[in-house]
Amino acid sequence: MKQYTDIFIDFDDTLYDTHGNAVIALAETYEHFNLSRYFADPKVFYDDYWRTNIDLWGRYSKGEITRDYLIVERFRHPLCVSEELRVKCEESASEFRDYCLQVSDVFLDYCSNKPGVIEGAHELMDYLKQKGYRIHMCSNGFHEVQYKKLKACGLKDHFDTVILSEDAGVNKPSPLFFEYALKQSNAKKETTIMIGDNFQTDILGAKHAGLDTIYFKRWKDSPATEPVTCEVETLKEIINIL
Repeated sequence: MKQYTDIFIDFDDTLYDTHGNAVIALAETYEHFNLSRYFADPKVFYDDYWRTNIDLWGRYSKGEITRDYLIVERFRHPLCVSEELRVKCEESASEFRDYCLQVSDVFLDYCSNKPGVIEGAHELMDYLKQKGYRIHMCSNGFHEVQYKKLKACGLKDHFDTVILSEDAGVNKPSPLFFEYALKQSNAKKETTIMIGDNFQTDILGAKHAGLDTIYFKRWKDSPATEPVTCEVETLKEIINIL
């Protein structure tokens, strides 16, 4: 392995357990709004939320939809699985949009205050810092939410730079995002490596921008479709690489 000076690392589901924290937060949101009034089985709501959320984030990363559309639609769609709520949406789309925003605000507040991280996250970040690497967070997450998550999980002080797509004006996997990240971090391509769990946005995006990559294969159903510099299944494995 060649010598690197800078580490680009994804945050959500690479270091921060976004999925695990969101599962808890979604249940809390369901209770907060007493959604059992509309759903005989909460699993119907949860399952549709996850399907919708995955689809929307994929489209958002490609620049096909806006942040505002994502925030509303990821709750509008699963809520409208309920016939009663669907009727309310049809009767007053603007009022229902406001309701979806309320649900989203509560959900994001619950989410962003959760401390859960991926196993080995603190150990890896401590190791990288002790080794003298400059560490730069590269995320498509929303500005205000990401900083709350960083504070909640205790990883904020490990980063030299926090690079967000909202500031870059473009999402991963666009090469323009990585150009922006290199400029903001004052890092060089040849001595920078990207770590991430999403093969499309993190790994292919960085690779096509000319960076080396470590694919954290957290999701067993997401195999690498192109060669990568390294592939790991746990964060602790990265300590033996860098």
